[in-house]
Amino acid sequence: MKVALVTGAAQGVGFATAKLLAETGHHVVMTDLQDIEVQANSLIASGGKVSALSGDISSESFVIELARKIAAEHEAADILVNNAGISLIQSAEDTTIEQWQRVMGINLTGPFLLCREMGRQMLARGRGNIVNVASIAGLHGIIDRSAYNASKHGLIGLTRTLAAEWGGRGVRVNAVCPGWIKTEMDAADQGSGAYSDDDIVNRVPMARFAKPEDVAKAIAFLAQEDSFINGVTLPVDGGWIADASWETLRLESR
Repeated sequence: MKVALVTGAAQGVGFATAKLLAETGHHVVMTDLQDIEVQANSLIASGGKVSALSGDISSESFVIELARKIAAEHEAADILVNNAGISLIQSAEDTTIEQWQRVMGINLTGPFLLCREMGRQMLARGRGNIVNVASIAGLHGIIDRSAYNASKHGLIGLTRTLAAEWGGRGVRVNAVCPGWIKTEMDAADQGSGAYSDDDIVNRVPMARFAKPEDVAKAIAFLAQEDSFINGVTLPVDGGWIADASWETLRLESR
């Protein structure tokens, strides 16, 4: 049975990914900063092979502990999904160093630590798949998100570098770049008054938000065995970055 480690697995894309991988026969190791026993038990009740460990992925000691646990129980993870992340909507001039460091710690340092520790195990076996959850904010600039955008640009850079370093040694590294998704994070961001449903729906050619399951399916696609896909950044955005139309033109076409 293949083993998949999914971070940020308590909700949203992380839970949807853990659920899909469990349903397709993987043993899923779920981790999140918050307690995730309830979510893990729900998948176990549905017949999934699941284990869980709560902790902070921006902590080197926690990531090393997690890697040791996986090595002891499974030798190595076959799949690593770096999904955990946080948002920050704040103008650049008002972003504090504490806010900047927190976003970087969770969105970039954590994935690096997990790639390093899980990657060592994968490289020792000569096989493995890593999928980093970046964002269309890692491909373009979005106002009032300097820390978030920089962290996601950095994650894409890490993805490409590791794909180049490790592809010849049996470990593929790719990224998905979701657009706006209906998740708990989106609800919090909208609650701040930063944007409305119409702002997103009117901008997306497919005229809807993404669902967590949309992104989970793309992650599972990139993580499948015997693939020649390595170092890609796959937008899962309903055509957001493909469309340079202005809003009235876009809406007229519907």
